Amino acid sequence: MVTTADGRKLAYKRLGSGPALVCHGGGPGFSGLYLQNLGGLDEHLELILLDPRGTGGSDRPADSRAYTVEDYANDVEELRAHLGLERMSLLGHSHGGVVAMAYAARHPERVERLILASTLVRFAAEQQRALEAGMAARRGELWYEDAAEALEAEEAGDFESDEELAELVYREMPFYFAHYGDVENEYLEMLRADIPNADTLRFFNKEIFPTFDLRPLLGRIEAPTLVIAGEEDFITGPVCANEIADGIAGAEKMLLPGIGHFLFVEGPVAWRDAVLSFLGVAATA
Repeated sequence: MVTTADGRKLAYKRLGSGPALVCHGGGPGFSGLYLQNLGGLDEHLELILLDPRGTGGSDRPADSRAYTVEDYANDVEELRAHLGLERMSLLGHSHGGVVAMAYAARHPERVERLILASTLVRFAAEQQRALEAGMAARRGELWYEDAAEALEAEEAGDFESDEELAELVYREMPFYFAHYGDVENEYLEMLRADIPNADTLRFFNKEIFPTFDLRPLLGRIEAPTLVIAGEEDFITGPVCANEIADGIAGAEKMLLPGIGHFLFVEGPVAWRDAVLSFLGVAATA
């Protein structure tokens, strides 16, 4: 547990053993629970899984608007100092990748290697077209109408409580997979134990998502960087990965075929091999 400078508690979990990898998940508004063991990476690494502010075991800030990208990046720095790491390997998934980019740009001397998974640097017309095409490709699924209705309500902010948000999020979740089958459904059922933080998602959707643009920060990132995404991720897929990789000098880019947003659920072997290779850690049988 970390006690921050403003007196909040930040919770994190350690899994596995080996070289440390600090991990920041997304939403925003989800705890580190959804990352699980990141497709078996705990067999090769020590995963340090942060519960972002206001989720899981981490306190909510007193200010319901204290969920800016900078706020989250400040918490990463508090965690790093608490762990006593001069430099760290940092992984950010989805919104966590936004936080990781901001952190690595602000503290380039603190990041040894950077993994940006299923994330985006802004949301513009090209990303919107990709999102609409990704949704349309799933139109024949039995769950489509219900998931589309839930996604529209979530984006419009039609929820008053954490519980109401959870109900919408878990209905829309099938969109985030390339193929929604038994494995994905089992994963989703596990996630239902995590009730998201409505304050941060409402704030992000209304005040950050429409206009944020981290492209000016990318040139400040010095760490070797892996940009990895699923080719069939409807919200942070190839369009987003290409833009990030183009903006970070020397970045490696990998697109995993037949995989959606949750790389470590749908393609755990390809995902694990890519991350370990990038970190220079030998994969064992």
